[in-house]
Amino acid sequence: MQNFEYQRADNIEAALSATHGSPTARFIGGGTNLTDYMALGVMRPELLIDINHLPPQYAQIESDERRLRLGALVRMGQAEDDAVVRSRYPVIRDALALAASRQVRNMATLGGNILQRTRCEYFRGTGFACNKRTPGSGCAALGGIDRAHAVLGTSENCIAAYAGDFAQALIALDATVATVGGQGGPRSIPFGQLHRLPQDAPQLETTLSAGELITHIEVPAGPWTARSRYLKVRDRDSYQFALASAAVALHLEDGMVREARIALGGVATVPWRAREAEALLSGKRLDEALAQRAAEAAFAGARVGRHNAFKVPLGKRTVVRALLEVHTMSV
Repeated sequence: MQNFEYQRADNIEAALSATHGSPTARFIGGGTNLTDYMALGVMRPELLIDINHLPPQYAQIESDERRLRLGALVRMGQAEDDAVVRSRYPVIRDALALAASRQVRNMATLGGNILQRTRCEYFRGTGFACNKRTPGSGCAALGGIDRAHAVLGTSENCIAAYAGDFAQALIALDATVATVGGQGGPRSIPFGQLHRLPQDAPQLETTLSAGELITHIEVPAGPWTARSRYLKVRDRDSYQFALASAAVALHLEDGMVREARIALGGVATVPWRAREAEALLSGKRLDEALAQRAAEAAFAGARVGRHNAFKVPLGKRTVVRALLEVHTMSV
């Protein structure tokens, strides 16, 4: 691990001003992802800006009939245990509870979680070519072992899968993130516009500008939020990243699907909204056959490699199961 400077910021102004003049400066909350990659030599920030001591509003959970508002410094475990999250936004509760260990969830912040870097082993191993780590060096995963890699949203430059869980719940529920410090001043970003597809610049993972800081995450309330869940399939039940996952939320009226929201995890390069599948369900009565058709639509654009073709049928089964379980939920 290389030497770095540490600064503690007690307010937003101090946090933002500290980044000036240091292109590799990084904000740190829980540090569960960043410090891991610093130890591996994958990330080499010259300055860490500790934002854990910002004012309390950035670590609070607020809710009313219109929305759920989560401070970026709320810990994953804190949100997972919140009574409103558990009862009215179960897809968020599930996604948090199924991520990492409880010890990590008690440390990791929500803002940091949605910005976590990839877990691709070729990114983590500095001896391999990786366009995310060293732009233009190539992608070793394309000719290597790609079992854990993405089948949706890939490019000729990167096939790394987005590893998070919480983000799938947020994109399914049309969340937004509030930021400060950007070039245009404070802004609200639809969650679906936060992460960038790899395309020809996989090193650019989000649409945030240098020094821009997420302060809050806002989730609009709706008739679908309570009828929702997150289903995660992995190699082992404890502390493992998804091979395939689905965040599903449904608005039902008289047995008809008025609105469906489906997001996929473990199979795509970014948090992935399956809008073609959602459109197929709208206005219909959900049964297993319709759920299967929706799953087929969700993976219609999949591109598989040598070892990850199994993710397509696995992902489809995950979508079907999640839809049917949400359909029969008591709310």
